[in-house]
Amino acid sequence: MNILIVTGIFPPDIGGPATYVPAVSAELAKRGHNITVVTLSDSLAHDDRFYRFGIVRIRRGVFKPWRFLLTVAAIVRKGRRADLIYVNGLYPEAVAANFLLRKPLAQKIVGDWAWERASNKGWVRDTFEEFQTRKHSAKVELLKALRRFCSRRADVVIVPSRYLAAAIAHWGVPATKTKIVYNAVDSVRLTPASVPLSAKIKLVTVGRLIPLKRIDSLIGLLPKCPDTGLVIVGDGPERERLQDLVCKLGLEASVYFAGKKSKEETLALMAACDLFVLNSTHEAFPHVALEAMSVGLPVIATAVGGTPEVVRDGKNGALIAPNASGALSAMIANLCSSATERERLVAGAKRTVERFRYSTMIEETEAVLSSCVNPDRAISGWSGTANRMDSMRIAELEDRI
Repeated sequence: MNILIVTGIFPPDIGGPATYVPAVSAELAKRGHNITVVTLSDSLAHDDRFYRFGIVRIRRGVFKPWRFLLTVAAIVRKGRRADLIYVNGLYPEAVAANFLLRKPLAQKIVGDWAWERASNKGWVRDTFEEFQTRKHSAKVELLKALRRFCSRRADVVIVPSRYLAAAIAHWGVPATKTKIVYNAVDSVRLTPASVPLSAKIKLVTVGRLIPLKRIDSLIGLLPKCPDTGLVIVGDGPERERLQDLVCKLGLEASVYFAGKKSKEETLALMAACDLFVLNSTHEAFPHVALEAMSVGLPVIATAVGGTPEVVRDGKNGALIAPNASGALSAMIANLCSSATERERLVAGAKRTVERFRYSTMIEETEAVLSSCVNPDRAISGWSGTANRMDSMRIAELEDRI
């Protein structure tokens, strides 16, 4: 197939799509597909010759209406020879371009970009779930309508969890168009990084420093956990406030702000720690929890969104209710004091990682894209993680985890 992949971020950017798109593109190219990527970029001065596929970069800092037109033009230009457009971001631009191209359109949706944009601009204070059902101001409703319109224009929608599949059903996306392909992790060899903390037990959390990650609550628990330090990997608008909180609590020697790191650097920092904690109020699918498991860390996470689909309480990690600070501090204390329990959960996590194989994700993605180009062709050999309507196969996967 000739596949045009559209994304809003790409290396050297850091983030989910910036990791997923180049990896999937390279694997699809190895399988004989012709791949071209259209992406935004802070700079056009990148040497992309080592990639096995073509890349078209559009400067991110351009005046937005002009950038929209440039992006649509690039998609149209590169999409003429494509059999399929696979959208991982820039959904309005891709949909607009496809009005001219009339190509099969696949979308990977990993969250609600309307909710994220409205929240970032301070237009709403809703949780993800509240945003789906509440009525809002005219500008927010217009944004939701645009998101709904774009998602419904897809011939197939790939989501990373049953939780998100249920959410986009409220956008009017038919269940027959929705395919679940779980994210995966690839085995890597790494050397643990040096962490400037002297604490006996080192916790680590990874993510954008925004309110829904509730890193402030995690910092606030440290005084209750003697000889425990915290490594925070990531950056964002909350960083200054979190640093002020650390100073206020006198925890400068116990908290290390590592900042934004590459995937390899992040994994090396995680490997240097003893326990991974994800204290979010929302997660569509916590890929970072899988990464923690892959480097041998026990995981504590809040039971929100798609998290329970990968973290099974007492089997490969520990789940707590969101906003239950008492339960979180108790669980951290329990695991910090028991190396045996940490080892038991790590053993379960290793079995889980084996089920989320990278090769399986690639095969299922390729099968979905092929079915989009050839809708009459059955998707043979597709594992149970790919079809959210096949409850028996989903249950089988959960039992194996």
